[in-house]
Amino acid sequence: MKRWPLALLALITLPMAVQAHEIWVERDGNGPARIYLGEPGEALPEGGDPEFEKLQAPKLIGASDAAPVRKAGYIEVAAPAGDVRVTDDSVFDPWGEDGKKQGVIYYARAGRSEPKAILPLEIVPTAAGADSFTLMRDGKPVPAAKILAISPDKWSKNFVTNDRGRVSLPISAKGRYILSATQEESGDLMLRGAPVATIYHMTTISFVND
Repeated sequence: MKRWPLALLALITLPMAVQAHEIWVERDGNGPARIYLGEPGEALPEGGDPEFEKLQAPKLIGASDAAPVRKAGYIEVAAPAGDVRVTDDSVFDPWGEDGKKQGVIYYARAGRSEPKAILPLEIVPTAAGADSFTLMRDGKPVPAAKILAISPDKWSKNFVTNDRGRVSLPISAKGRYILSATQEESGDLMLRGAPVATIYHMTTISFVND
């Protein structure tokens, strides 16, 4: 497999911090969820990613009201059993010229027990525990889209969804996998009350292969 040091290298129009960073969630069994901001394909620096301080208010979808706890490099929060979903549109302020500003919204999921999409952009297993996934945007599959798969040993490879928005992955090694995808939206848009011309929607899913 080919090694990609930046998960979103192709998005060269984004500022470096944005194109290299994603939010992802890790969870072991039904333990607390750990929410990260950084480069999932790279080893986490001691004390967390330099941009981690920008992760201030990730929103858990349909989770408990447990208070988040800020730790070295991640935010920990208790969550009910099952898959965990998170979204955040406040990590990076919109950038660029007036009238051409761009912004980013992050989505993240941990677990592959539920073959359904809840987030606006989500990588969804085709069945509980499946090694095949569908990229769903606003409830519809996205064909011909890139999905980056990062293996437990931090090697990565790009896959392209078929005409049904699906990819099948050669998952064999034990450990945690992270998948990511990005979709671009352009027009007269609003992000956190400010006008933008482009929004990059970035989504991840992590799961453990036992």
